[in-house]
Amino acid sequence: MKSDRNFRWISGLAVLVIAFPLTGLAQTCITADEMDAATKSAITGAATRYFDMVSRGDTASLKQNSIPAVANNFAGLEGTINENKANLSGGHATPRPPFELKAEGTAPIPRAEFLCGIFNAGGQTANSAEFVIPNLPPGTYGVSILDVTTQKSPYTVSFVLQQIGTDWKLGGLFLRPTEIGGHDSKWFLDHANTYKTKGQTHTAWLYYLEGRELALAVPFMETQAIDKLYEEESTMKPADFPTGGSTADLGAPGGKTYKMIAVFPLAVGQDLDLVVRYQIASVADTGQTFQENVAVMKALLQKYPEFREAFDGMVARGVEPSGRDYGTMMPMKDLK
Repeated sequence: MKSDRNFRWISGLAVLVIAFPLTGLAQTCITADEMDAATKSAITGAATRYFDMVSRGDTASLKQNSIPAVANNFAGLEGTINENKANLSGGHATPRPPFELKAEGTAPIPRAEFLCGIFNAGGQTANSAEFVIPNLPPGTYGVSILDVTTQKSPYTVSFVLQQIGTDWKLGGLFLRPTEIGGHDSKWFLDHANTYKTKGQTHTAWLYYLEGRELALAVPFMETQAIDKLYEEESTMKPADFPTGGSTADLGAPGGKTYKMIAVFPLAVGQDLDLVVRYQIASVADTGQTFQENVAVMKALLQKYPEFREAFDGMVARGVEPSGRDYGTMMPMKDLK
């Protein structure tokens, strides 16, 4: 795993609320093939039982079966479950082979790294996996990923469980759609390569980001396939887009130049929008900031007109030095 990657613990529909405080010792991963039958059954059974609670919106039972750090900070997770209850209701869950993670020691581990399965000189193999979790307290954990089919859209619903006595308690929950507008990760990756061959490198990179995002079940787990996506994505980054904390200039009519902080795709329901964040002195005057936001969106479309066909809408967010921001969303058809 690359050391400079950022982990987003709350991203889209993903919510992880394990409160991890710091130090470390050995970390061991036990795959489903290595696991004893009773442990494998217990982890998978707990995840399946908790999915049933999630799909029914039974947040009270889920809270009762959570570790204290989750139960004491349940509001965000409860909101996510309620938002997705209608989509997940009646869904059919198929568990993938689970993992058991053992973190030894007497204090939290700053960077707990678990290597699962067989690795070779080139790194991961087809059946291996790697987990990197910051500030993980000692304990025994289970990771169970469920592939869920619903009437609306397929999901992965992933649980991080912690063994407390003989029980497996909820420590983290990730709800992630695997399709946007009926299109899966492969569709976006294929279209990214098509855009690349057409010379539309900026759209190609943005579509590659979305394809990679749809392939991730949890942000702290990587496989051989995910590693390959990270490596390919890094070769596609446009030099004139802001990446890695840098800014990039965006010229606008009248000679004005905006400093872009970030440009990335964002799934909103079944739409794929394009988000641009840029520097602004102040967002106190929301009327003026709205005008600036619209100007940024139009300038970006003027520079990259191919975005009109690739995205359903745009979001511009002016960000002042304090970090406070103000955003404006507009459908592509309204940006003349």
